[in-house]
Amino acid sequence: LQLEESGGGFIQAGGSLRLSCVATDSPLDAYAIAWFRQVPGRDREALACVSVGPGTDIADSVKGRFTISRHNARDTVYLDMSNVKPEDTATYYCAAPRGYCAAYKTKWVDVFGSWGQGTQVTVSA
Repeated sequence: LQLEESGGGFIQAGGSLRLSCVATDSPLDAYAIAWFRQVPGRDREALACVSVGPGTDIADSVKGRFTISRHNARDTVYLDMSNVKPEDTATYYCAAPRGYCAAYKTKWVDVFGSWGQGTQVTVSA
């Protein structure tokens, strides 16, 4: 499974941004997909996960500001970020956890395929 992230950029605090995660080599509908972010020197942080079914899970750290959704016909999962803060500055990654959404918060989460290049989000104060 090959996933590609896009949609990052520079944004002012308080703004909104939509990140996209596209499957480039196979249909996405059989996989749970999760979003993560990482800042250099810090552990990767799990943000949100969307199940194969309609369920979603949002990490407490971003609950109320971030939402996750999927559009299977487009083989795409979105991360909608609102009221962004400077501390949201990071490289954002998507991946398909082998343990599905039950496992996406695992520190060393095992994923299908490999991690992509990510998309950089920079939030200015």
